[in-house]
Amino acid sequence: MPIPIYQGERLEVVCVRERFPNAIIRVKEYRDDTFICVDRESIADVATFLRDDERLQYTYFVECTCVDYSSWPHERDLPGRFEVIYNLYSLKYRSRIFLKIGVDDGQEVPTLVGVYPGAEYPEREVWDLYGVRFRGHPKLHRFLLPDDWVGHPLRKDFPLGGEDVVFAQNTVGPAVEDESVPHAGESFEGRTGSEDVSGR
Repeated sequence: MPIPIYQGERLEVVCVRERFPNAIIRVKEYRDDTFICVDRESIADVATFLRDDERLQYTYFVECTCVDYSSWPHERDLPGRFEVIYNLYSLKYRSRIFLKIGVDDGQEVPTLVGVYPGAEYPEREVWDLYGVRFRGHPKLHRFLLPDDWVGHPLRKDFPLGGEDVVFAQNTVGPAVEDESVPHAGESFEGRTGSEDVSGR
């Protein structure tokens, strides 16, 4: 069944605004998706409410991701360098809702692992790649990168390659071009792939 609409707004927005009148910063509709921008410290309470309220039943945690807006010159939904976006799904309505929070360098985000156990790995990935810390997370350490990796590679100010990578032990890793090898599907010399690489 479709999500109910009350006075032009989705049921989730009406319910969250009613329950947490000071938590919502703004609501955005974009390409038939609804984004509820909430105060960072309220994220766990809002997510718990969306999960437990019988009218809503957002029981499925789809993902958590992040965007670095440090070099974005256009209008933004939220202040802060980063936006953390949570994608939640209601099996009752077969509908999804997005929660967004703003966070700056040095600020922490309350973890949602206690609300949705499935948030453990996505939050670790966001920390590993962006450096956003989740307060109360049970295992917040490197997930995709080596333990001695320095920095967070999806930040806009992280080097894109062609530079030496300095590791924690003051050793220098190879530059990207030192390790590049042709592979199937890579264009070079006017061809895509080669006998030696792809076996075609």
